[in-house]
Amino acid sequence: MSSSQANNLRALSQKDLDLIFENHERFRLGKKGGSRAVLKYLDMTGLSFKGQDLSFVDFTASVMVDCDLSGGKFEGSIFFGCDMRNSNLTNAIFKRADFRGAVVAGANLTGADLDSADLREGRLMHSGEGGQLVDREQPGRDSWQTIFTGAKLNETNLSGAKATAADFSDADLTGIVMKDADLSGVNFSGANLSDADFTGSVLKKANLQDTVITGTVLEHADLRGANKEDALDEKAMGESLESRGLNLKDMLETHKKWIASAGKDGEQMDLSGIDLRHTLSLNKYPLTAVKAISANFMGQDLREAQMQSATFDRSDFRDCKMMRADMRGSSFKNAFLSRVDLTGAKMGALKFGSGDKERRQGVNLSGAKLRFANLSGTDLSDADLTGADLSDANLTGCDLRRANLTGAILKGTDLSDAFTDDAVMD
Repeated sequence: MSSSQANNLRALSQKDLDLIFENHERFRLGKKGGSRAVLKYLDMTGLSFKGQDLSFVDFTASVMVDCDLSGGKFEGSIFFGCDMRNSNLTNAIFKRADFRGAVVAGANLTGADLDSADLREGRLMHSGEGGQLVDREQPGRDSWQTIFTGAKLNETNLSGAKATAADFSDADLTGIVMKDADLSGVNFSGANLSDADFTGSVLKKANLQDTVITGTVLEHADLRGANKEDALDEKAMGESLESRGLNLKDMLETHKKWIASAGKDGEQMDLSGIDLRHTLSLNKYPLTAVKAISANFMGQDLREAQMQSATFDRSDFRDCKMMRADMRGSSFKNAFLSRVDLTGAKMGALKFGSGDKERRQGVNLSGAKLRFANLSGTDLSDADLTGADLSDANLTGCDLRRANLTGAILKGTDLSDAFTDDAVMD
């Protein structure tokens, strides 16, 4: 007897589901003949939802084992009690979705956005004879690992969750609530745990290496055997401008004079070692030709910022918004750029001179960490990416002409439709 028969679930074929997609799309666009999709209490094992917009759809207690939800939009959707083992949820949007009681063991949420989603532990259920929800036996989970690598789980509720040995490496867990959770052996390496609440949780032998733990609440948490090597607390974030007696506006004035006089008057703005996380409207300040070595920009809004010919070596830009920013000719050697959104950014070369004397100054990203970064449509022509870590980064439609990617890590990198003419690649 199949699981669907045992649990009174009706099985759907891909053809049935595609028809539901068509009708739902008509409903979503307000077209005649459309109807909202309702996908409760169904067996949809192995079916594809890839790229579909099924926001606010109810999937309660359905079997979705081995399904492909990659790239889809499920904002506000209900997955209460669903069995989603081993499904592909990569790069899908699940903002404010309800995952209570869902079994996502072995599921891949790499790059998924679960902002404000509810993933608390619950019960796996199915529809009884009278249509009511009744308990369903949970499948064994000991051999399954839930993968949240690179996922965005901002302010997500995971209280009481049992996530033993789960992988949250390189994930953005800012403000996540994980009270009284069993997180034994969990891998958080490289994750942003700022303002996360782990009150009463078990973190025995958890890997917290290279994590950001500013404002992280660990009250009554069990940290026996946990690895906190190189974890960044508030002290490691850098000095504030105020503590150095500096004023950004005054520094900008002298910096403008320095640029206008080709270095004869004024002074180059030096933000090295400064913690700029809380500087308001930083993208409104001209950052052309600044020096900012080992500065902290983490989480900043730098959309459309002017950052040409600047030095940002070893600086931390994790989780920044840098869409359409102009960074031509700048240096980001060994900088931290994990999970940064660089969609449409200008990171090509600055040109000096003309004709035979033309010189190109490309962006230097050698050794930079760009794991799970979004560089879709970004101009990286002539860039130095030697030894850069581009694992799972999105480089679709990216301009990589004449770029040097010698020794770059490209595991899981999406290079679809990228321009690679004359690029140097291993």
